[in-house]
Amino acid sequence: MHIRLVNKVLILEGELNKSSVPDGQKELKKLLKNDSVTMIDLGGITAIDSAGVAFLDELQESIAKRSEILLFKGANAEVQAVIDTFSTTKLPLSLSRTEISYFESIGDYALSFVNRMFEALVLASEIFYFSLVGLLSKKGQRKGSLTQQATMLGSQALPIVALLSFIIGIILSLQSGVLLKDFGAGVFLADLLSVTMVREMGPLITAIIVAGRSGSAIASEIATMQVTEEIDALKMMALNPIRYVVVPKFHAITIVMPILVAFSILVSEIGGGIIAIGLLEQAPETFISRSIEILTMKDIIISFGKSIWFAWVIVIIGSYYGFQVKGGAEGVGKATTASVVSSIFAVIFFDAIFSLLYL
Repeated sequence: MHIRLVNKVLILEGELNKSSVPDGQKELKKLLKNDSVTMIDLGGITAIDSAGVAFLDELQESIAKRSEILLFKGANAEVQAVIDTFSTTKLPLSLSRTEISYFESIGDYALSFVNRMFEALVLASEIFYFSLVGLLSKKGQRKGSLTQQATMLGSQALPIVALLSFIIGIILSLQSGVLLKDFGAGVFLADLLSVTMVREMGPLITAIIVAGRSGSAIASEIATMQVTEEIDALKMMALNPIRYVVVPKFHAITIVMPILVAFSILVSEIGGGIIAIGLLEQAPETFISRSIEILTMKDIIISFGKSIWFAWVIVIIGSYYGFQVKGGAEGVGKATTASVVSSIFAVIFFDAIFSLLYL
């Protein structure tokens, strides 16, 4: 390769390839030491490879720093095609991302939250719709899925619900009974325990346990189906994933949650009764009668109504995070964790609302 500089026009001649580039760089360094260049003539280039194109890119970058205008001319079609293929000067620049301000991050989070809430509401509406349709028609559902889901979400949760409810009943009786006895009001322990467990602690504790146990199972199952493309396979078979996967869980948890709450209340009353009768020396007849007489139909309706609402919230949140998962096993784990955290938060939030509405 030969390089000449004539009237600020850099003329390149010969073959521009990996073997001629080193000599060309040395020769070019001497020519451009004092003179400037406004045009590069490639008419004399007979052959060029990727090393030659890289040489031209570097040459253009170095000259452009000292010249306002730099033009290329004369390249034949074959040489120009190679330059267009390997040149990096026409690639889009990767702009450095500007740092987001505090208020912009707040706005971005708010918009993201609104979008997620909208998607969750759309999913909830579809679940409610197909659940109502599923009561009239079993089309698109697996045979025996309701019984299977009721067993998984309900009967298998009885031991942990019973254990924790029993312990909570004992703790409430111990903490409250001692104080009431100091004021001579130990007889009211049954009233306090009964109202507390029926209206508040029974539905709340049961919902938290179900959210941690069954809610995570719902989210992980749907997330795994999403990752392994089973959801797409259901769509290809003309089966609605919500109707096929979610609706049986929705029906099952609606049935079993009030039963779990009633069981939790009963076991906690037994635990509290052991403390009241054994340590506080109350008569069993007095404890049982006061526990029943203090309750009204309103308390029972509120308790079971809250339990059903909590059950729906758990299924909807678990399904939402399951359908939103992306990635592999890591995505399944993140979706499961987020589902449990969100479900417990939502249960406590709605419980506070119910407490304000039904004081």
